[in-house]
Amino acid sequence: MKSNYSDPKLFTGGVDINSWSKLSKKEKMEALNKDWYIYYSFRNPKTGKLVRQTNIKGGVNRYKDKRTRYHLLKVLKQSLEIVLQEGFNPYKDNETLVEHLQNKIDGKTSKTEKSTLVTTVVESTPQKQIETTILEAFKLALELKEKAMAASSFVRYKSRINRFKKWLLENEFKEKDDIDCITKKTVIQYLNSILLNSSPRNRNNSRTDIASFFQILEDNDLIKENFVKKINVLRSSPKRNKTYKPEEEQAIFNYLKENDKLLYLFVRFVYYGALRPIEVCRLKIGDLDIQDKKIYVKAKNQPIKIKIIPEILLNELPDLSSYLKSNCLFTQTQIGGIWEASDDSKRDYFTKQFKKVKDIFSLGKDYGLYSFRHTFITNLYREMEKTASPFEVKSKLMLITGHTSMSALEKYLRDIDAALPEDYSELLK
Repeated sequence: MKSNYSDPKLFTGGVDINSWSKLSKKEKMEALNKDWYIYYSFRNPKTGKLVRQTNIKGGVNRYKDKRTRYHLLKVLKQSLEIVLQEGFNPYKDNETLVEHLQNKIDGKTSKTEKSTLVTTVVESTPQKQIETTILEAFKLALELKEKAMAASSFVRYKSRINRFKKWLLENEFKEKDDIDCITKKTVIQYLNSILLNSSPRNRNNSRTDIASFFQILEDNDLIKENFVKKINVLRSSPKRNKTYKPEEEQAIFNYLKENDKLLYLFVRFVYYGALRPIEVCRLKIGDLDIQDKKIYVKAKNQPIKIKIIPEILLNELPDLSSYLKSNCLFTQTQIGGIWEASDDSKRDYFTKQFKKVKDIFSLGKDYGLYSFRHTFITNLYREMEKTASPFEVKSKLMLITGHTSMSALEKYLRDIDAALPEDYSELLK
């Protein structure tokens, strides 16, 4: 005998669901913009031919992601197969599939069948996602992020995320509200408020941290999509410290040598060591190998970076043999000692100390401790290019500056205007 129905099949937006990962973003969006459904045919008792029945959607198209739609359609398909096998006939019974299932559940079948059908119908009904409150989402994200970030970076991250939370609560959101009530428009409004009160750079940094926050929620299935990644990044002009003129450089060194020997040595490490101020703040006595003339630096872009201690800097160091290797190289009052403070706090202390020197020489906010690193590398580049080709200069300079690629070094040299052309006046005569 011929079967009275065809096997139910899934329509998934006109694409092969098994090749989903190979589709382009545009193809996926086009598929999701179409209705997904189950279709099947049933034999008409009068004509004896299979006739296409009404498509079964089951509310799956309310969901905008492939995973949820496909999962629900598969469960619905299994439910449909069960009732067709049990003899459901849309022509004979004159009832819809939903009515048929309801009649079964209401007791017009055995207890065993009823239990099976109840389970099937419950599974086939789109379930509401378990709600996560704003309070719970923020708490979880910060706890997970703290385990994955350096302490100094997490402080800044936590501060930005908590400011976002405070803004939400001040704008009629409540801690017990579902995290899904925060939309893309909400985040854009917050970022606009930052832009109006600060700068594009601060706004972009806040966007980056909030995007990271929502990515944690997406990775833990607390939200469907990290929409913050779709918010545009504004163009901003980064600030950089200017290089010192030769006469300014010499005047500052002379003043420090006479009036603040501790800050003078700190600046020499930034200058001759081509180090960032915060890298100098991290140094311990044990990080300096005087005998082998090596210095072990915890850098920004790698765990430990080994650099040489040039002879000119080595001659300025006091005898460190009597100090504990665990002591900080620089403290507020001396070389070698205990200083219980974060790296950022240490850097801020020396920045404020140098601010007093800047005021004496009437230097603006464009100058700072970082300027000594720029000045040293600029001076070194211009001295080396007198006797070597640009490629040779950059190859040697990479070892000194610690840049990991030639392109990164070239960008840095352009930013600080280290490379300048020769006088081209003769070409204009």
